[in-house]
Amino acid sequence: MSTQAPSLTVDLADYSDPRDAADLVALLDAYARDPMGGGEPLSDKARANLASGLAATPGAFSLIARVDGQALGLANCIMGYSTFAAAPLVNIHDMAVLPGHRGKGIGRALMAAVEAEALKRGACKITLEVLTGNETARGLYAACGYGDYVLDPEAGHAVFWQKRLT
Repeated sequence: MSTQAPSLTVDLADYSDPRDAADLVALLDAYARDPMGGGEPLSDKARANLASGLAATPGAFSLIARVDGQALGLANCIMGYSTFAAAPLVNIHDMAVLPGHRGKGIGRALMAAVEAEALKRGACKITLEVLTGNETARGLYAACGYGDYVLDPEAGHAVFWQKRLT
């Protein structure tokens, strides 16, 4: 009896493709419902406007990981600009792998695909934010070479802050 290993692919999402748009919404909704994503489903507004909003955002790109055609992981990224390096950068805004499929190399494949795309786009670095309590994600990111951001040790580590406007 012959068994074939599952086929993992990671491809750029086409926001105008109905399948990619539906997978994008489903994957981000699953992430939003996870405690590490806030524990609440996406709003109807977010669900209706996600793909078109990303398509209208200059420098936005998404990567969808599929195993045997089933969408199981997502990385939403936004291009930015490093003023100190005077070069583009990529921020991983969302990174998610569906529960039950974690620990199987999907996240690592997404991280490698983000890096490859960032290099194609001339980025000098990739940034991301991660919750201090998300040990699994922090372990993956550290294994991929990510770490704290420090300019001067005496000034401390950079932290990500936000102020909601709505």
